[in-house]
Amino acid sequence: MSHIRRLSLVVCLFLCARAVRAQSPTLPSDLPDTPGGERSMLGPAPGALSGHLDGATVGGDEPLGGRLGPSAPRVPSSITQPGQRPVGVPEREGITAPGSLPPGEVPLFGPLAIPAGHEDEGPPDGLTLDAAIERLTRENLGLRARAFELPQAQADILTASLRANPLLYADSQLIPYGSYSLQRPGGPTQYDLNITYPLDVTQKRKARTLVACRAKRVLEAQYQDAVRLQIDNLYTAYTDVLGARETIRFAGAARQGLAILLDRTRRMFERGTRTAADVARIEALFEAAEVELMDADETLRTAKHNLGVLLNMPAAEAEALRLRGSVRDTFPPPPPLEGLTRLALDARPDVVAYRLGIQRAEAEVKLARANRLSDVYVLYQPYTYQNNAPFNRLSATSWALGVTVPLPVYNRNQGNIQRAVVNVGQSHVELAEREQQVANEVRHAEREYALTRAAVERIEGRLLPAAARVRDDGYRLFTQGEEEAIVYLNAQREYNEAARQYRDMLVRHRRSMLRLNTAVGQRLLP
Repeated sequence: MSHIRRLSLVVCLFLCARAVRAQSPTLPSDLPDTPGGERSMLGPAPGALSGHLDGATVGGDEPLGGRLGPSAPRVPSSITQPGQRPVGVPEREGITAPGSLPPGEVPLFGPLAIPAGHEDEGPPDGLTLDAAIERLTRENLGLRARAFELPQAQADILTASLRANPLLYADSQLIPYGSYSLQRPGGPTQYDLNITYPLDVTQKRKARTLVACRAKRVLEAQYQDAVRLQIDNLYTAYTDVLGARETIRFAGAARQGLAILLDRTRRMFERGTRTAADVARIEALFEAAEVELMDADETLRTAKHNLGVLLNMPAAEAEALRLRGSVRDTFPPPPPLEGLTRLALDARPDVVAYRLGIQRAEAEVKLARANRLSDVYVLYQPYTYQNNAPFNRLSATSWALGVTVPLPVYNRNQGNIQRAVVNVGQSHVELAEREQQVANEVRHAEREYALTRAAVERIEGRLLPAAARVRDDGYRLFTQGEEEAIVYLNAQREYNEAARQYRDMLVRHRRSMLRLNTAVGQRLLP
């Protein structure tokens, strides 16, 4: 009976062993994208097999039942389930791109005038665009949330590289109801201790680890693309602040000029050279300038708040922001379209993600082929005790060695292999489509840049001087009493429209410069 006690002790020690950290079950792939869930922040990933079934976790299969003892090793039941992936790589589909921030609206009410002197670029210690980009990449909450996908992908690599655990099984068989004797022979009662270890003969573990590693590389490229798009949102918010600041300058110049004109008109009215209607018309225009200035101040405040959200600033700190920058283009033009397109196709992270997706798809093919055969299970039975005491004979101990090899009569994974091969071709087509889209984006961004640059030069060279001459002539004739106020006001209205077009085109051109950076994926223009 000492052998029975030893066997019982071994079983108790195994069952009472301290719990260790183990791989959690793979969740179904149709879970909703919920905050805090495993699939939050996830989106489509290039090269990923869509809709495939996740297999069982490493070492998590239920053992295959059957006759107890050394003739029936306790192998996982997945060998009886054709088509199921024995081990699935946790499906991490990708990182969603940040939403595009629409450009802020500029005030459309009241007169504008071109200020004298050069544009005020802000204080020397103001927030530059470079400093804003640096803070964005460090503090933006959207990017910080998406960055957590990368250590999760590293954890997926660890999960994929886990080895299957051996199986320990103890049993007792041929236990009599009562006892054996010479008159009632049977048995002898047998006590077995089995250890079954799976051998990964097709290197499934290596293949799924490769898939997980390449999936992480795709995620890294997608994160870089998320940074690119969030920087584009920063470009929009930053330019909105510059544009609102410039609008205040234009509105302030118009208000200052109208204040001088209103004072002069009132003196002329006191002398009797102008009517009360003339004074009322100038007062109405002056009030419109006041409203324009108030609207521009509020627009600047809103634009600063939007910028502060991107930079993860408190509202008070964002409202106190002072920028160091200009809406005017004083930089040389970028390379020609062919060079820009080549730069974008070589360096844009979304294109790189699709190229890496092809490598992942090829790794999925290797994994599907490795999964076509199940593991080979080696059985080692170090202890078998046969109790011969009922027959007054010495009891015997023995050991056994066995192997379970699933016969590859059928290819159990041919559908998944075919699906993975098709996915490689699909990934190549998706890459070609993305390259076409990128080339088209670069083309549109370059045309927008060229158009707005030419428009700014034309407005500065022709439209503004002509409108200023008409306004100045009307002002001179009005103050000299040779024309009615309506003549000057019409000239002023035409000049206001020209100034507004100039302001809008300056902001639009500055946006086009930064949008070209986004389209190419590199900082070509400041």
